[in-house]
Amino acid sequence: MSRFDEVLTRLAATIEARKGGDTSASYTAQLLSDPARAAKKLGEEAVETVIAAARGQPEELAAESADLIYHWLVVLAAAGVSLDEVAAKLEAREGTSGLAEKAGRTP
Repeated sequence: MSRFDEVLTRLAATIEARKGGDTSASYTAQLLSDPARAAKKLGEEAVETVIAAARGQPEELAAESADLIYHWLVVLAAAGVSLDEVAAKLEAREGTSGLAEKAGRTP
């Protein structure tokens, strides 16, 4: 298992543990209790990640990517979507050209 896998697994477990938690004591619990807010934060972090990438600043890109991944995991947890479900979608696309996969999607 890679370091990223280990960190991602621990972070996802921590987020799950915050479900139903004290919103006055946990930012994660606040986001989980308000999926629309969590989604908005995910969008903000995505934009900040794009800006960091466009600037060509690796340290900033790494930091913004960490924020993006955290908020993505919160949105998944709030929606009841597991990492295994995401993995299944990725596995289903393995070996398929990205162009072919996009062309096969229904609008």
